[in-house]
Amino acid sequence: MAASVIVLGAGMVGVSVALHLRRRGRDVTLVDRQGPGEGASFGNGGLIQREAVYPHPFPRALAELRRIAGNRATDVHYHPLALPGFASPLLQYWWHSEPTRYLHAVRAFSALIATCLDEHRALADGTEAMALLRPIGWMKLYATEEAFATALTQVQQAQRDFGVNFTALDGAELAAAEPHLQVRRAGAIHYPDPCSVSDPHALTLSYARQFLAAGGKLALGDAMTLTRAGAGWRVQGQDGPIEAAQVVVALGAAAVELTRGLGYAPPYFGKRGYHMHYRMRGNATLNRPILDMQSGFLLAPMRAGIRLTTGAEFARPDAPPTPVQLERAEPVARTLLPLADRVDASPWMGVRPCTPDMLPIIGPLPGQAGAWCAFGHAHQGLTLGPTTGRLLAEMMCGEAPFLDPAPYRAERF
Repeated sequence: MAASVIVLGAGMVGVSVALHLRRRGRDVTLVDRQGPGEGASFGNGGLIQREAVYPHPFPRALAELRRIAGNRATDVHYHPLALPGFASPLLQYWWHSEPTRYLHAVRAFSALIATCLDEHRALADGTEAMALLRPIGWMKLYATEEAFATALTQVQQAQRDFGVNFTALDGAELAAAEPHLQVRRAGAIHYPDPCSVSDPHALTLSYARQFLAAGGKLALGDAMTLTRAGAGWRVQGQDGPIEAAQVVVALGAAAVELTRGLGYAPPYFGKRGYHMHYRMRGNATLNRPILDMQSGFLLAPMRAGIRLTTGAEFARPDAPPTPVQLERAEPVARTLLPLADRVDASPWMGVRPCTPDMLPIIGPLPGQAGAWCAFGHAHQGLTLGPTTGRLLAEMMCGEAPFLDPAPYRAERF
C-alpha cells in the first residue's frame, strides 16, 4: 500500500491531482459519487484566467454594501435566513480584504495564476483537449468613460506588477470586434492570454481519460465514509471498500463536511452559481466571452450555445435552487445580444468553495498522517486544477515543489 492513494472528488482539481500522481507512479483510485467533472467543474465561465491575479475581495465601499444589502442585484443574491450561518466566515472574509492584508492574498494568489496556462497545456498537449482551449481571451465591457478610465488604471498596474497582457478598445473598436453586440459601450479591455474553454465538462473528462489510460482507477463511492484503516485509509466504493496509504480530499464545497470529522474545520463557505445556454437569432455570433461590468454577468460562447453565468448566491447547503439572478439577468442579456430560445430544460446550479483569505488550501491535513488537502479554489477551480495537481503531487512524492506551498498550508486556519 505504500505508494497507493485515494483521491476524493473528481472535479478539475481532483482529476488533475490524480493524473499528476499517476504520472509519478502512484497507484491512484479516483473516487466520486458521480462521473468526473459533474459538480462545480461542470458549470463556470469556461476561462483559464491568466489575468485573474486579484482574487475577489469582500466589498468595503459603503455604497456597494448598500447595493448588495438591497438583495435586488444580478451579481449577488442571498437568502436572509441563511445569513447567520455565513456570519463568521464572511466577517473573516471582510477582515482579510483590508487593503494591507489583501495584498498578501494577491501575492500568493498571483503566484498560482501565473502558472495556469503552462500547466493546462502540459496536460492537454498532444490530446483532444487542446482543441477545447481556444486562445481567444475574453473582454470586460464598460458603460461609462469614467468606469473605463478607472479600469485602465487598474489593469496597467496589473501589467506592471504581474505581467498581465491587455488591449484597450474604444467603443468603435468594440463594436467592430463584436458586431452583434446590441448596445453601445464606452470601451472594453480585452485580455488576450486566457484560454476560453468551449466545453469545461469535456476538458475535465479529457484529463480523466488520460488518467485512466495511464493505469489509474475510477470508482463510484461515498467520500463521507472515509475512515482509518490501520496506518492508511478506507472509503466505501460501490463495488466494495477501497484502501490506500494516503488520501487526498478534493471535494470542493463539501470538503470541510468531511475534514471536520477528522479534526480540521477551517472557516469555509460556498457561493452558489447558476448557468443557462441560449441559441442566437439568425446568423448572430459572439466571438469571445464578455463580462458586461454594468450588468455583472458573463456571456460565453460554448458548444452548447451562449452560456449566461450568474454571480454569487448565499444560501443554506440544503436549500433548493432559486435561480433569481438568472431571471434578473436574462432580460438584460437579451438587450446585449440577440439571444433566442433557452437550450437547457432547467438552470444548472453549482457551489464555489471559498476561504475567507481568498487562497486555496493545498498540503497536508493537520493531525492526520497520510491525508492531504486540495480544496477552496473559489472561482478558479477550472483555472488552477493542473497547477494544484502538480504542486500537491510534488509535495506528496518528496520532490522540490515548483512553487512555495507555504501560503496555502492548511495550518494557517
